[in-house]
Amino acid sequence: MRKIEGEQYLLRIFIGEGDRIGLKPLYRVILDKLKERGFAGATVVRGIAGFGPHSVYHTEKILRLSRDLPIIIEVVDTLEQIEAFLPELDKLVKSGTVTIEKVRVIKYTHKHENHG
Repeated sequence: MRKIEGEQYLLRIFIGEGDRIGLKPLYRVILDKLKERGFAGATVVRGIAGFGPHSVYHTEKILRLSRDLPIIIEVVDTLEQIEAFLPELDKLVKSGTVTIEKVRVIKYTHKHENHG
């Protein structure tokens, strides 16, 4: 397992639940590519409501059959690792928002790491 600590960077990718590459959800394609490239980890979060560049309000409603809820992918790693991935990410994300911010990693461990 790769160790990350101290000052790192957070890559945050905002896309829609309905975004796909072929039959595969875009968030899954991005997650697979992050893993292939050896990123320290990533988390996919499904939003309950939001709107984006087109100002279309997306929300979860019981009677609504077709949903395009917000999906947020968060990745913490080195700036070099993130910047090297940006050209590939640019090709994948046709509609959405991508941000980068500096963060401080306080703890990054696996649950079995601290047990003898």
